[in-house]
Amino acid sequence: MPISLPPLVEPAGELTRDEVARYSRHLIIPDVGVQGQQRLKNARVLVIGAGGLGAPTLLYLAAAGVGTLGIVDFDVVEESNLQRQVIHGVSDIGRTKAESARDSIAEVNPLVRVQLHQVRLDRSNAVELFAQYDLILDGTDNFATRYLVNDAAVLAHKPYIWGSIYRFEGQVSVFWEDAPDGRGLNYRDLYPEPPPPGMVPSCAEGGVLGVLCASIGSVMGTEAIKLITGIGEPLLGRLMIYDALEMSYRTIAIRKDPATPAITELVDYDAFCGVVPEEDAAAAAGSTITPAELRELLDSGQQLALIDVREPGEWAINRIEGAQLVPQSTINTGEGLAKLPQDRMSVLYCKTGVRSAQALATLKQAGFANAVHLQGGIVAWAKQMQPDMVMY
Repeated sequence: MPISLPPLVEPAGELTRDEVARYSRHLIIPDVGVQGQQRLKNARVLVIGAGGLGAPTLLYLAAAGVGTLGIVDFDVVEESNLQRQVIHGVSDIGRTKAESARDSIAEVNPLVRVQLHQVRLDRSNAVELFAQYDLILDGTDNFATRYLVNDAAVLAHKPYIWGSIYRFEGQVSVFWEDAPDGRGLNYRDLYPEPPPPGMVPSCAEGGVLGVLCASIGSVMGTEAIKLITGIGEPLLGRLMIYDALEMSYRTIAIRKDPATPAITELVDYDAFCGVVPEEDAAAAAGSTITPAELRELLDSGQQLALIDVREPGEWAINRIEGAQLVPQSTINTGEGLAKLPQDRMSVLYCKTGVRSAQALATLKQAGFANAVHLQGGIVAWAKQMQPDMVMY
């Protein structure tokens, strides 16, 4: 038997003539009706990130008539965003994502009030910000922010909807420590500790099928509407996993873990998640060179091995001239180590410097004492040394 939760939001006053016309397809659904639409009108929803997941979710929540939408985002629109972040267009490149999203929402539904929070969410502002809203949606792509959102939602006594995407797969769940009937749980009950740094690549490093954002974002939006109006059975206590290649949805039960410590304060989440592994940081200390320094080395004619540790698909897009492809995955297994010359200095690079730092730690352990890696990866190289390089 499905277990509903009480509606999260009290209904607003009467709908106007224009609102009745706009939301008529909602009003004739018995489970939603006029009162459900009034609850949506009175709702205040904070969406963290106007990116891959935030983009479709914001558009549909606006279309659904959520009265107030808050947007947390301090990033700007880049061309590579447009493959999946459908709230932005070509004319928005270079604009802040928050302002671009606000304008798109106004085109979809001018009745929605949009509040912009163009700040970096951190432990100094998260709880106070969350307190202003009924519901939080988190579509961010890094573990430090996910744990911050979770802990701040617990301290602010707010439910939140979490979504995650990578390549062809996505996950969604609802977390609410203060849920009624003893159903409360939070993200730490599912993931007590973050994975080792570098174990789970970001979308920027590993890629994501653009349309996957719509699939997961629409589920997040659906969960928001269900919570606000009190209809259906939310994903509280369940993790939904979607595989686009198999076209399969499955859910896994999540239960409160008695071992999960109580959340009493916000912590340093970069340190908690070990954004850079200690051994990688140690290996990179004194063994990192800038794009300008690499340029000088290449121009000097010094014998060196320039090693690209990205994957073949990335190598096919762009590369630094004279480089040799030895993917980090092969270095980790030892196969790639055999391809590296030991009679000259190895200079490693990846896209942004994360994977090359990890590969550098492996090389140091294997005895390549004079190996170094390129700070900022090929992205930094392109910006500083080769501005016309195609970038992904």
